[in-house]
Amino acid sequence: MKIEQIYTGCIAQAAYYLESKGEVAIFDPLREVQPYIDKAEKDGAKIKYIFETHFHADFVSGHVDLAQKTGAKIVYGPTAQPEFEALIATDNQEFKVGDYTIKAIHTPGHTMESTCYLLIDENQKSYGIITGDTLFIGDVGRPDLAQALVSDLTQEKLASYLFDSLRNKIMPLPDDLIVFPSHGAGSACGKNMSKETTDTLGNQKKTNYALRSDMSREEFIAELLDGLGAPPAYFPQNVMLNIQGYSSLDTVMEKSLKPLSPKEFEAIANTSEAIILDVRSEHDFVKGHIPNSIFIGIQGNFAPWVGALIRDVKQPLLLVTPQGKEEETVTRLSRVGFDGVLGYLKDGFDSWKKEGLETATIESIAPEEFAVAKNEQSKVIDARKPGEFSAERVEGAVNIPLDDVNEKFNEVPKDSFFLHCAGGYRSVIMASILKSRGIHNFINIEKGMSGIRETTVPLTKFICPSTLA
Repeated sequence: MKIEQIYTGCIAQAAYYLESKGEVAIFDPLREVQPYIDKAEKDGAKIKYIFETHFHADFVSGHVDLAQKTGAKIVYGPTAQPEFEALIATDNQEFKVGDYTIKAIHTPGHTMESTCYLLIDENQKSYGIITGDTLFIGDVGRPDLAQALVSDLTQEKLASYLFDSLRNKIMPLPDDLIVFPSHGAGSACGKNMSKETTDTLGNQKKTNYALRSDMSREEFIAELLDGLGAPPAYFPQNVMLNIQGYSSLDTVMEKSLKPLSPKEFEAIANTSEAIILDVRSEHDFVKGHIPNSIFIGIQGNFAPWVGALIRDVKQPLLLVTPQGKEEETVTRLSRVGFDGVLGYLKDGFDSWKKEGLETATIESIAPEEFAVAKNEQSKVIDARKPGEFSAERVEGAVNIPLDDVNEKFNEVPKDSFFLHCAGGYRSVIMASILKSRGIHNFINIEKGMSGIRETTVPLTKFICPSTLA
């Protein structure tokens, strides 16, 4: 069977391309659809179907644009009610793509319309299953993202539906079936996803906690909901874009890729509600940036951090990018629904400096300098996730995860403190947010915990009780 996983690491998302006898099916496409069209043309094939496993929350799908450009039919599973033309499949409905058969298997739980697609080859043998967010490698989809769409749904009800879907629809399938999920490690759609992006169903039955055969419904629900934090703020907005439709990416690119001179950039910043988003490296940002700009470097998990921290996908943005990265930045923002880019600083930050306009810096020190400067009275803020903090931390440090900086802003010390994360990326994001809100009484630690670990700074480490004598 000819099926290709197209994985986009920055949002930990997998789309799929299936081709047979000049016909193509695309599963869960990204917002930028031209690569799928080009691939089909290269194969001398035509895109026939666009299969959606569910209404995605963590990214804007390319289904609407791709259908308009190719004439392919959009397919959703039972109960889906999109506000555009689509084929709503019935449970077990089959679709032909060349010699291959695709069977829709309704698997509610992650969302009510969630549907897996069984891939059957030319010999009528079940080859693989595209599981969307129903089943990941090492995990299953979180059951709390559809509550806002249906008033009487709870995460407990959704988890119960998912228990039934996995045991009645997925686990009875052949062990040699290849599992093709929509996400891998790093996605906020699950808790414990593997770095692997495919596996056999048989191996998942042995290793995935959620597929234990001796697990009761109550145990499943308890384990699935344990430690489940609030979903990123932009998720419900992306769901609505995927249900209602959106502007063509071509239109977004044409509007957003507008070069602005420093004076034009400054004028728009001063007369609009636009946020200045600086996507250069953290090393460049700390050395110099436009005052009150927010740093989220494009080299990291850029789009998810934008969505988690800026929150409103309609927020107008002005971009400061490395030269040549303007189109990539706009594209990656569009993947999570941020279509409100007003333009970018022409010739980058250097042009701002040449104009003699005001700049700002972030005080940063090397880990070795921190080791010398730290004393018993020093306050240390750790911007990592709670699990990272629990495993190993600077003695006496306080955890304010970057994810929660908006909610925990009042917990930031009023007097001086040190700030760090794991490697230096997240702490600079937090530093930029703090400075934009008038907090300047901190020193950033370069390289974060990875550098601190190599110094004499005392650390507190979690010791598993089972290792104690």
